[in-house]
Amino acid sequence: MKIDRRSFLSLVVGGAAGTALTPLPLKLTDDLSIWTQSFRYMPIEVPVPADGAVSHETSVCRLCPGGCGISVRKIDKRAVKIEGRAGHPVNDGGLCALGLAGLQLLYGPWRVQAPLKKTGDKFEKITWDQALSEIGARLNELREKGQAHTAAAITAGPGRNTTSGLVQRFLTAFGSSNCFSLATAEDALAEAAGKMLGVSGTPSFDVENSTQVVSFGAGLLDGWGSPVRMFQLNSRRQEKKTTLIQVESRLSNTAAKADTWIPINPGTEGILALGLAHVIVRDGLYVAGLETGGTAFTGFKQLLMERYTPRIVAQQTGVDEPTIEKLARNFAKAVRPLAICGRGNGQDPVGGFEAMAVLALNILVGGVNRSGGLRLNNPPNYINWPAPELDAVAEKGLSKTRLDGVETKPDQVVAGRLHRLIKLINNNPQSPVQALFVAEANPVFTLHDSAAAKAAVEKIPLVVSLSAFMDETAACADYVLPLPTYLERYEDVVTTAGLAAPLLGLTRPVVDPVLDARHPGQVMIELAQTLGGAVAAAFPWENYEDCLKQTLADQWDTLLSQGYAPADSADDADATPAGAVNFSALVGSADQAAPIPGQDGAWPLTLIAYDCTRICGGHVGTPPLVLKIVPDTVLKKTDVFIDINPVTARRHGLADGRTAELETPAGKARVRIHLTEEIVPDVIAMPRGLGHSAFDDYLAQKGVNINTLVAPVEDPVSGLDMAWGIKAKLTQV
Repeated sequence: MKIDRRSFLSLVVGGAAGTALTPLPLKLTDDLSIWTQSFRYMPIEVPVPADGAVSHETSVCRLCPGGCGISVRKIDKRAVKIEGRAGHPVNDGGLCALGLAGLQLLYGPWRVQAPLKKTGDKFEKITWDQALSEIGARLNELREKGQAHTAAAITAGPGRNTTSGLVQRFLTAFGSSNCFSLATAEDALAEAAGKMLGVSGTPSFDVENSTQVVSFGAGLLDGWGSPVRMFQLNSRRQEKKTTLIQVESRLSNTAAKADTWIPINPGTEGILALGLAHVIVRDGLYVAGLETGGTAFTGFKQLLMERYTPRIVAQQTGVDEPTIEKLARNFAKAVRPLAICGRGNGQDPVGGFEAMAVLALNILVGGVNRSGGLRLNNPPNYINWPAPELDAVAEKGLSKTRLDGVETKPDQVVAGRLHRLIKLINNNPQSPVQALFVAEANPVFTLHDSAAAKAAVEKIPLVVSLSAFMDETAACADYVLPLPTYLERYEDVVTTAGLAAPLLGLTRPVVDPVLDARHPGQVMIELAQTLGGAVAAAFPWENYEDCLKQTLADQWDTLLSQGYAPADSADDADATPAGAVNFSALVGSADQAAPIPGQDGAWPLTLIAYDCTRICGGHVGTPPLVLKIVPDTVLKKTDVFIDINPVTARRHGLADGRTAELETPAGKARVRIHLTEEIVPDVIAMPRGLGHSAFDDYLAQKGVNINTLVAPVEDPVSGLDMAWGIKAKLTQV
C-alpha cells in the first residue's frame, strides 16, 4: 500500500487528535499519579519486590471492628497484596478498600520509627530501655506521693481482648480505676438492655436471618458492623426476600440501596420508634404475655397512647401519619422483624432513650434472642486471669472515685465518659490526671470539641502514646512508643459487630517486623517489670505471646490453624418472658432526650456527621489509595464539601461549588457547597474522618475535622456523649 505525504500527515495528525480525545492520556497520567503517591509509601531502596517464592499467609484485618479474614500474598518475605480470605465466616473472600490498602500502612515511611521523647517542641529518638526506664521512674514517683489514682488510660473500645485487659490490669495493680474505652453504640444498647431486661449482654443483630430490617440511622452499608459482610448480605436480600427500610435525614449509601428511605428530622429517631410502638400496642399486634408485667407495661401503654400518637409523632419527626401506620403494621406482621439503631458506622453512642425505644420495638414483636432478631450474647469469658494481689498503695488508690464518676469493678474496661474527664481537666488549675496512657486511640481527633480535648491532653504532665503512627494524640504526647501493625503481631480479636454471635479470631505476624516496634501488651508487661514489687508480680508472663497462649489455652491450636473460633453466645430462647421487661426504665427516659446544642433562632440549620467506607473516621488514618477514590463532591484538593438541599441553599443565598463559612456554637470552618436533593431541608451534612493535622503529608490538612465543630452532649440517661449534630449557620464568602 502506497501512502503519499498528504495521507501520512493526515494519519499522524488524526492519530494524535484521536489519542488526545480518548481517555488514554488521562488514564496514564492518573496511573502515574497513583504510582508516585504509592511510591512514597514504599521503602525507597526496594520499590519493587525481588524475585522469590510465592506464598500466602492468613490473618485477621484490624483496621475496623469488622474482623474480616484476610489472605496476604508474599514474594519471598515481602507482602505484596492483601485479599479477603475465602470461607471466613465474616467476609467469605470479600474485602473493603481500606483492607486492600493495608500494605500502605505496613510499609509507610510515616510510621513511628523508634521510641520518641519530646524535648521542648521536638521529638528525639531514644532506646526502648531509656523510654521504659524514664516512664517507670515517673510512675513510681506518683506511687511514692500517694497519687496512684491520678494515672489513667484510654483504649479503643469496646475493650474485650487481652490487650485492653493488660492495660486494665496494669492500672489496677498500679492503683487506679481510671481505665476508659471509647464508647460506641454497642455500649448504649448494652446499657439499655441492662435497664429494661436486667441482663448484661453484648447486643448483636441477626441481619442475615431477618425478613424485615428497620434501621434507625444505622449505616448498614456505610461501614456499620463488618462492612464487607453487610455488602454481601445486601446483595442476597432479593434472594432471601428481606426488606430494608432506612430512616435517616440524608440519603446515605444505605438509604440509596434500601427498599424504602424515610427522611426524618435529625434526633427524632427514638420518637418515631415509639410512634410505631403506639400503633403496635393500640392494634394488639404485640406478642402475648407482656401485659403480665403489671404496672410497668400499663404505664408504658399509657405513655404511648398519650404522647406518641401518629399525629404527634408526625409533627415532631416530619414523617407523615400514613407512613407511620403502614410501617408499624408491616413491621409487626413480618415473619422475623428486626429494628436497629446506631448513627452511621456505630462508633458513636446513641441516646439511652433512643436505644430503649428501639429495644422496646424488638421486645413487642418477640424479636429478642431469636433467629433474625436482636440477640444479647454472653461476653467472651476466655480471659480468666487471677486477680492481682494489691499492695497498700494500690488499695488506697482504688478506693478513690473514678474520675468520670462511673462505678466499675477492678477488672472491667468500661466505656468512658471522656467528655467529663476533658471538662474536669480543663476546669481545674492542676490536672487531676498526672499520667495518661493512650493505646491505639486518637482522642484528640475523635472526641467532640477536639480543641478542648487537645488542651486537656497538653495539660497532663506525662502522656504516653502507644501508636504505630504520629497521629494527633501522639503529637501531643511526651513519649511515643511505636507499635507493630496488625500484619506484624499476634493478637486475639473479638468480633461482634454485624454478627448474630461473637467470633474469636487471631491475627498472626504474616511478615517479619519492619521496625523495632513492640506490642502494646508487651509494653505493659515490660513496664510492670520496671516498676517492680506488686505491680511486677501481677504480670507473671515472660512476654505477650506467652500471655496470649496461656490465656487462650485449648483454643490456641484451633485459632492458630483455623484463624477463628466461635465465642460464647446466648441460647436461642425468648429473653422476654412474661413480666420480665422493665418498661418503667423507658417511661422514665421519655423526658430525658438531650436537645441538639444551639436551639435558638441564631442557628437556623442543623449540622450532622456522616460516615462512608472510603474515609476512616476513627483512630486509623485513611491510606492514600483509599483517599484517592473519595468523590470530588466530598473532597476536592484540600476543600471539604457539605451536603445541602437546594431549597435551603436558595433561602440562604448559597450557590453550588462556592465557598462558605460554616459556624456552630463550637467553632468555625471554611467549606464548599454541594447542592443535593438527597438531604432533608434545613439539615447540612459533613463527612467524619477528614481534617487531620498529623499522620502524613498526604492526609494532613485535607478537609475539616467535624469534631472541631460539634460539642459534646451528655445523654441524661446513660451519661455517654451522644452528640451527632449541632445547630449551625452558613455564610457565603
